[in-house]
Amino acid sequence: MDFQQRLEKAVQRGTRANEEEMRRAQQNAASLEEARGLHTKFRLELSEQIEACLRQVAHHFPGFQFATLVSDLGWGAKITRDDFGPADGGKRGNYFSRLEMAIRPFSEARVLELVAKGTIRNKEVFSRQQFQRLDEVDLTSFHSLIDFWTLEYAELYARQR
Repeated sequence: MDFQQRLEKAVQRGTRANEEEMRRAQQNAASLEEARGLHTKFRLELSEQIEACLRQVAHHFPGFQFATLVSDLGWGAKITRDDFGPADGGKRGNYFSRLEMAIRPFSEARVLELVAKGTIRNKEVFSRQQFQRLDEVDLTSFHSLIDFWTLEYAELYARQR
């Protein structure tokens, strides 16, 4: 095989590799859009449950302020409360309590991630996260976690107030 034939074969291999790479990129873009759509569907369903649960806690403990979370950190809700009470040294103290729960935005990792942070009287009582790959999501487990973490916070708050 002379140089000209080897050159033509090299060009053909390069052309085939380029076409294959473009085909894979198109498939990846399509599956990326599908994954985005799936994440959005899950996010909407779970953020509605988060809002419903946190509204109930705020209703049960007067003084909590409810707010919907929509930011680059995620979608969900939070409840916050400021209290005043005696502190060390006989002074008046300011005590902050909050429960925040959100679904993180879509990322290249293609996971559904639930995060929660609870604070009672200026002390963080928990900071948690749970995630699953989008193609393996078990929504029942996420619904159960939202309920469990909310109930756990309510019990801790009732115990410490």
